[in-house]
Amino acid sequence: MEKKPKTSPEPADFAHIRDWVFDLDNTLYPHHINLFAQIDVNMTTYVQELLQLERDEAKALQKRYYHEHGTTLAGLMINHGINPDGFLERAHAIDYSALIPNPELGEAIKALPGRKFIFTNGSVPHAQAAARALGILDHFDDIFDIVAADYVPKPAGATYDKFASLHRVDTKNAVMFEDLPRNLQVPKALGMRTVLLVPRNLDAVLMERWEKLSTEDDHIDYVTDDLAGFLGGIHAG
Repeated sequence: MEKKPKTSPEPADFAHIRDWVFDLDNTLYPHHINLFAQIDVNMTTYVQELLQLERDEAKALQKRYYHEHGTTLAGLMINHGINPDGFLERAHAIDYSALIPNPELGEAIKALPGRKFIFTNGSVPHAQAAARALGILDHFDDIFDIVAADYVPKPAGATYDKFASLHRVDTKNAVMFEDLPRNLQVPKALGMRTVLLVPRNLDAVLMERWEKLSTEDDHIDYVTDDLAGFLGGIHAG
């Protein structure tokens, strides 16, 4: 890594930003909440029932599709022609009670100058439910989900292009907040400021190698484990 990401926001780096783009899962809420564990179980069950597999076989296939195609959904659509709407509904039939209102985060997002978007590989109903539970839904101008992306997930370049075109985002005046380093490569190439969200206790969290920040990730400008605090630091300037 030629340069290490900064950990404290320098307000001058964000003075030009007019579009604030946030991933949803493990970004707008902390990694330790782990809503994905519920989604993961639901997806495995879907694959198991669809293909009449043993649980372990279904789990392995689900993960293989995720790694090969970016989402389990994409793999199922390509290889089995499933109805994506039915899959998304099943996958996101989860309990959101682990999410509690975060007034500090809400005020920090509300105070940002310009537009705010959620950009997720999940669905609009999932994003709405999570953001509503956090008490921040009303602070966003729109949600760009996997359906709007024609089911082509991040990090595909065409998906970022479609988002920017749909909302007329000038990427030179935009910033993206994400929890996966690979999902920030295209935004950086498009001229966006990039901020990586990491778990508070990184060493205690089980993550795959590609999910972690590496020495090759020169495309990340900032890294933080406190989104509300980071946004507050921008405001302080």
